Amino acid sequence: MADILNLALPYFGLIFVGFACGKVKSLPESGLAWMNFFLLYVSLPALLFAIMSKTPFSELNNPPFLVATTLSTVAAFTLALVVGKVFGRLTLREATLAGLSGGYGNIGYMGPGLALAVLGTKASAPTALIFCCDSIFLFTIVPLLIELSDRDHPSIIHAFGVVLKQIVLNPLIMSACFGAAFASLHIEMPVALDRTITFLQNAAAPTALFVLGVTVALRPFDRVPWEVPGVIAIKLLFHPLAAFGLMLAFGPFAQPWAATAVLMASLPPALNVFVIARQNDAWIESASVAVLLGTFASVVTLTSVMWLLQTGRLAFP
Repeated sequence: MADILNLALPYFGLIFVGFACGKVKSLPESGLAWMNFFLLYVSLPALLFAIMSKTPFSELNNPPFLVATTLSTVAAFTLALVVGKVFGRLTLREATLAGLSGGYGNIGYMGPGLALAVLGTKASAPTALIFCCDSIFLFTIVPLLIELSDRDHPSIIHAFGVVLKQIVLNPLIMSACFGAAFASLHIEMPVALDRTITFLQNAAAPTALFVLGVTVALRPFDRVPWEVPGVIAIKLLFHPLAAFGLMLAFGPFAQPWAATAVLMASLPPALNVFVIARQNDAWIESASVAVLLGTFASVVTLTSVMWLLQTGRLAFP
């Protein structure tokens, strides 16, 4: 257990350091703009590109794994959307964001670094594949549902145009695709460029976790909407259980791959949920509460999953 805590606490510790700094130091939230830009457009894309480009392309060609992991995310998203719609009595736009909170974990900020630390380099390929598939699904269905709920833009053609634009311009998805292309073509990176990418990717995890803590600290916390506990339970409990079941149903998969799927599904709601809620001016307070409470609750749930995987109590045939 000590080994698990030694792995988990630095990750949560950086979040808590950022949270404490956000509470103690009165700096404007606009100060995070360049750090967020560095993460989303420089450091995290460098990390995903490096993972994909250095993974043999044959390992990336695993359709059953892609279907299984994506189905677990689809199930969690759909269930959270229904919970928001029925119990929270939310509009379609708000329920869509609740679904995003229940299905989209912190696969960008926490996922790659945590998976590689817990499971080693064999987790790099499944981590990148899960990130790409989850992002493509969620960044397709969420803008589509939001656009369809917008009375000013009821056209389905317009909605698909918005979705396509968001996918093409998403730096994380595109960097992973470029990395896969490099892997398939066996392109060797120049030494200087490879070292530059290494510097950038090493900065991704600590910067992301600190920014996550600061951003959560700056969010108001007045009340807990009715649907939020259910959404958090779906993300932290139902999603990893669904991933575990689908790994067994679609497998067998190698232990590192199946374990990576469960670990990634166990991550708390992503900070991007709040960002997207603010961009769409809907479910903003609830999204911030979901990210805050989900992150704190995952100290127990995510650490437990890590312990189960590391001790072999959660094994796959």
